[in-house]
Amino acid sequence: MRILLAEDEKSLSRVLVTIFEKNHYSVDPVYNGEDALSFLLSGNYDAAVLDIMMPKMDGITVLRKVREAGNQMPILMLTAKAEVEDKVLGLDTGANDYLAKPFDSKELLARIRSITRSRAEADNKLRMGNVTLDRSTFELSTANGSFRLANKEFQMMEFFLSNPKHIISAERFMEKIWGYDTDVEINVVWVYISYLRKKLDALGANIFIKASRNAGYSLEDKE
Repeated sequence: MRILLAEDEKSLSRVLVTIFEKNHYSVDPVYNGEDALSFLLSGNYDAAVLDIMMPKMDGITVLRKVREAGNQMPILMLTAKAEVEDKVLGLDTGANDYLAKPFDSKELLARIRSITRSRAEADNKLRMGNVTLDRSTFELSTANGSFRLANKEFQMMEFFLSNPKHIISAERFMEKIWGYDTDVEINVVWVYISYLRKKLDALGANIFIKASRNAGYSLEDKE
């Protein structure tokens, strides 16, 4: 799952990025409202955390413009403002939830899980063939055993299982998991595809990752 974090206090932003990444989220940090709006309108995010008091454009204005554009992604407002009127304004503008600073990281993560829950499977598991991916434990399993996937492995497998039999390009994986401005080379996608293939083979999976020349990769049933 990919999150946009719009927080102009860079020390706090770094802490939040670390918290999200340790909990298997991909996150892109931005530090002003104009960048937040531009990134959100790209349509490449599953959720957003917006600070209200930001330079160039405040969080409420960003939220309003995102909703006016028809984008209904889950959005959590994160701010030092805790007055009832501010909360009401944010929620009436289209925020899904509101968290005032200071906050506990466990509460932040719980609120992110809550606002994104409707987009997840009710039982929190993705399945194809004899393979199951548990989003709560990050385990990929069959009746033969299981592996607890590392962060990027989990995100790639989740993307595959959320789009079974659909071809996903290496560039799309880069955008979705590593972000637009990453310095990582595109061959990292091939490396993680290899990791996942080996795990699927070791588990005796009846599905496999197919490479389509000059197009990308798809998760398919074995014949």
